Amino acid sequence: MLLTSLINFVGGIALFLLGMRLMSDGLKVAAGGALRELLARATGSRLRALATGVLVTALVQSSSAVIFATIGFVNAGLLNLGQAVGVVFGANLGTTLTSWIVALVGFDIDLKVLAMPAVAVGMALWLAGRRRGPALGQALVGFGVFFLGLDVLKGAFADVDPAGVMALADAAGSGPLRLLVFTVVGIVLTLLMQSSSAALAVTLTAAASGMLPASAAAAMVVGANIGTTSTAVFATLGATAAARRTAIAHVVFNVVAGIAALLALPWLLQASMAITGDTGGRLSTTLAVFHTLSNLLGIALVLPFTTRLVAMLEHRFGAREAADPAMPRYLDRSAAATPRLAIDALAMELGRLAALASEAALDARNGKATPERHARLARQAAAVERLGQTAIEFVSRLDSGGDPVVEDGLPEAVRVVHACKSLAALALELADRPAEPAASAQHDYDAFDACVERVLAPAPDETMDATGLDETALEQAYERAKSALLVAGRRGEIPATQLVGLLDRASLLRRMGRQAFAGARGRRALRLDAPAPTADTEAA
Repeated sequence: MLLTSLINFVGGIALFLLGMRLMSDGLKVAAGGALRELLARATGSRLRALATGVLVTALVQSSSAVIFATIGFVNAGLLNLGQAVGVVFGANLGTTLTSWIVALVGFDIDLKVLAMPAVAVGMALWLAGRRRGPALGQALVGFGVFFLGLDVLKGAFADVDPAGVMALADAAGSGPLRLLVFTVVGIVLTLLMQSSSAALAVTLTAAASGMLPASAAAAMVVGANIGTTSTAVFATLGATAAARRTAIAHVVFNVVAGIAALLALPWLLQASMAITGDTGGRLSTTLAVFHTLSNLLGIALVLPFTTRLVAMLEHRFGAREAADPAMPRYLDRSAAATPRLAIDALAMELGRLAALASEAALDARNGKATPERHARLARQAAAVERLGQTAIEFVSRLDSGGDPVVEDGLPEAVRVVHACKSLAALALELADRPAEPAASAQHDYDAFDACVERVLAPAPDETMDATGLDETALEQAYERAKSALLVAGRRGEIPATQLVGLLDRASLLRRMGRQAFAGARGRRALRLDAPAPTADTEAA
């Protein structure tokens, strides 16, 4: 009997996790750009960002997914850190909805009556649907599997003798030591399952089955809240500075909220029982209230200090990226988790890549050939090569999810990388070319040179339209400069070897201009669907 209960317990958790994963992934894809737009608009105030975090987490049923997406939005420049911190706080409150679903639906209703129709309709949409139908079907299947897992967990606990488990609970001691032991149990469960929602489902189901006393179950709820920070910590491995800052804000909030909830646990538990009007019957509902109150307490304690927290995090991280321009500022796993978000992050990173390539090109065009300058250009070209390779690897791992905007954007991203790498390589080649034509060719040559400078000069997030030039104007300026050089060479005003060098230089400048135009076209195509980045200041 014990072995059967153990198998059912593990299987129930597996079904629950599978349902959560399917539901979260399906809802993210089905929402399409709506999730992206909703988070991107969370800029009015801290309270608005907080409310957005609650709403989005309630919709996708995964605080980890929302926090991961929020990290990606900071990377993509769509949220600043102050706004992202508010969303993170709200996500922790929004995840309490899972506790309420388990408490209110999981024990009074035949869960198979909910699960089976959801799985049937979901599979029909998943297999036969078009556009967002498969994603919505996946979410419905996940919803059904979620309840099937919960039903299996209920059955597993029903076969276990509560007296034996209660004896184990009593063996953990009493008072603060007992609370600490069960807090650690909640943390370990969450770490093992990588889902606070699953740990909470186990806790609430065990408590409702009479296997855990109220205080021990409440401590496990606190432990699950603290344990969910492991997802954020794992997200910081090899991540950008923006990702690390947002993840650490998540850790700070959950640890502060957890410590406060443990210190105030007797009073919070009494308040929860008073709200439910029940001191022993439906413990799962009391725990859902406790879960909500503990997160509200954390928000009340941490929200007033958001400005100081943001300032500390802004100064704490970023040295690695500042020291190495080839380190990505916007691309990491958090951005790749949401296809539309990945395009925004790509647009921002490719803007940086274009700026690095243009900087090298302008440096090569303006300076004289020296060993130091050549070494500097070689370093710049190497940085462009490395960052471009990182962008290509990011694109190769990205799943478009059937989104036409993403599918169309990925080839453009590859073209931009190729153009920037070519521009940096041409800059290195240009460094050794002569730059002084004969006096008779000076005017046309200088006009062409100035034209190339205007093409190379725009900021990374501007298009070539800002220069008032197009490729036809570049070609015409090049033809005039080349004609003037050839005339001067025919008249004997320029030695043959110097003429060849000047013509080569003009050809290199022309090719650099073409690559700059190609990169600008690709970045413009990527940004057609991207909202404007927010200012890098905290929301009022």
